[in-house]
This record gives sequence, C-alpha cells and structure tokens, in this order.
Amino acid sequence: MVKRLALALSLSLSSPVLAQGTAPWQGDELPLPLSVKTPQDLAFKTEAERQFLTFNLMVSGKVAFESGDYNRAVQKWQVLLRMPGLPAEVERAVRPLLLEAQRLGGEAGAVPASPVHKAAPELVTVTGTLTGGGLVGAGAAVLWLRRLDGATPAPRPGRRVINQKNKLFLPRVLAVPVGSTVEFRNDDVYYHNVFSLSPAQKFDTGIDAAGVSHRQTFKKAGLVELLCNIHASMRGFIYVVDSAYYTQPRPGGAFTIRGVPPGRYELNVWHETSAEVVKQPLAVGPGGIHGINVDIPHDRPPSVVVPDKYGRPRQPQLGY
Repeated sequence: MVKRLALALSLSLSSPVLAQGTAPWQGDELPLPLSVKTPQDLAFKTEAERQFLTFNLMVSGKVAFESGDYNRAVQKWQVLLRMPGLPAEVERAVRPLLLEAQRLGGEAGAVPASPVHKAAPELVTVTGTLTGGGLVGAGAAVLWLRRLDGATPAPRPGRRVINQKNKLFLPRVLAVPVGSTVEFRNDDVYYHNVFSLSPAQKFDTGIDAAGVSHRQTFKKAGLVELLCNIHASMRGFIYVVDSAYYTQPRPGGAFTIRGVPPGRYELNVWHETSAEVVKQPLAVGPGGIHGINVDIPHDRPPSVVVPDKYGRPRQPQLGY
C-alpha cells in the first residue's frame, strides 16, 4: 500500500496542477458518491472511503510539510494516525515525518481537524423460530427485514428454478429478490401450464410439454400465486422481496438472517395460512438478536374454488 501511495505522491508532486495549489485529489469530503443497494455495495463503499481518506491525509500532510506549513502537516498526520485499523506500514512511513514536523514547530491545534470516517458497524445475525402454520407447517414462510432508521438495501437479483413434478410445484414456496428470473421446468411426463392472476405479476407460460422450460422475470415486490390451467390441484407461491435481508426458514420453523447492520427494523413474515403479513419491530444490537418467536395466525379463509387462467372457477377437489 505504501508503494502505491508513494507513487501517487511522486506523480502528484511533479504535477503542474499541484504547483498551483489546486490538486484535484486533495480533500476530505465524505461520503463518496457511491450507490449502496446491497451489503456488498456497503462493504465496497466503506473500504473505498477508508482508502480515500488514508491517501488524502497522508499525502496532503506531506505537501504541507514540503511547503513549510508544519502546523497543517502535524494536524493531517495526527488525524491519520488516529484512524482505526491503520496498516502498520503507513504508520511507519508517517510517524518519523510527524516527529520532524513537530520538531520544526508544528502544532496540531493550528488547523481545524479533518473529519475521520467512522468504520462501518460489524454485520450481525438475526435468529428465531416460527410456530403455527397449520398443516402446511411453519417452514413454508418467507421472512424479511425492513429498516426503520435508514434505507433498506435492495437485494441482488438472481436465477431460481421451480420444477413441476408429480403434479406439484417444487418448491411450493420460493422467495426471490426483485428483478430475479425463475425457470419453470416441466419434469413430468405430461403437459403443464403455469399462470398467475396476482397483482404483483400476471403471466401465462402457455402449455409446456415434458422437458420444456419457461423463464419469467419478476420486477415487482409482493405475492405471486402459481396455478396450472391443466391441473386444478396444483398450487405454489413466489414471494418477491425488495430487501437484502431476507430468508426462508427450515422445515421446523427455525430461521437465520445474516449480514444485518445494527439498527431498528421491522420483521415481516408471510405464510399462506395467514390473512396478513405478520409484522414485529426489532432492535438489533451489536451482538445481533436471537431467540425471536413469531406465531403464524391461521386466519386466512380456505379457497373454495380455484380459478383458471381466465378467472373462471374450477373445482380443485376433482384432483386433476
């Protein structure tokens, strides 16, 4: 790292722009204008800002030292050496020059202190257990967190697969991030059709023979109920989430949401037996939060009829 900074310093000191006192790289303005949509984006931005501030404090102190402004040099380097997690090689390069600037009369209080970028909080986990869910079981749920004291990062889209096998959607319940593409694959020996009349995503794949796949992209958050226009007994669910902090529980109801910054959140739980999304406020501390228990109400009225893709009622008890 020191070699990279030294090279940048050498190039900057020889620049005619620097000679005029207007070097474009000098400055302590944070945060950097980098968008944050995912936890990975947050980690990238945090490291970029740390590198940015390290470079500017290190080199602007050297420029001040070379021009005889020892007060400013001392101030810049003392702020730099107080940064948490500073690499040892940076300290070894800077400290001798700091001592020399102080010997020449530099005082830290002569210039207003530069802002020190706070390190991003350590990411933690949120764990708990769902109970209830009737005969379907608590494992057939989707959970996500929505931040109450800041922006909720959007999840990164991906690709998922739902199989049609033995007149079933497998998995029956699937959580996908907004913008994801789901491949519906017919693994049965007879024809299938996948359609949805849900407001979040209305679509119709048409009739697919055995071995045929159809891809569908989901661009709006919310519940998408899956049906087959040929087999009225087939039913599945996709829940499209717009939060990077989401998960699906294990069959017994235990769940874990990883990579969560401490803060205030609202836990959301969707389950097909519940008439509404269950919501619960959470205060996530530096150690995470564990032992949450959410009981899923069984208050959604059962479906009497199943619509075909035109919205006309069918009788699912026919078993076909």
